[in-house]
Amino acid sequence: MNKLYGISNCDTVKKAKAWLTDRGIDFEFVDFRKQGLSASQVRNWTDAAGIDLILNKRGTTWRALSEDQKMITDQDQLVELMTQSPTLIKRPVLETSDRIEVGFKPDQYQSLFQ
Repeated sequence: MNKLYGISNCDTVKKAKAWLTDRGIDFEFVDFRKQGLSASQVRNWTDAAGIDLILNKRGTTWRALSEDQKMITDQDQLVELMTQSPTLIKRPVLETSDRIEVGFKPDQYQSLFQ
């Protein structure tokens, strides 16, 4: 089963959900702001896609961090930070049976589900 992770009010997540629904692709949506995430889940994503792809340094949550927090480079500490504040994760994260995709681009999704 495909799983789409994000937050309900994110425009990009809404576009990804609509794209999947319009094509009849089954997926489970997980709102990680409401449901939370485990450190092991975030670790799986960073191991598969890389910390730089998962960590969102462009959002308001990142800008609200202290300068000390922004200087963290240790992956375990960054995973813990993202677990505590899931909106630090780029959205959406799509898990398929064999891949993890971060963000939404129609062409990217089309190539996954051909």
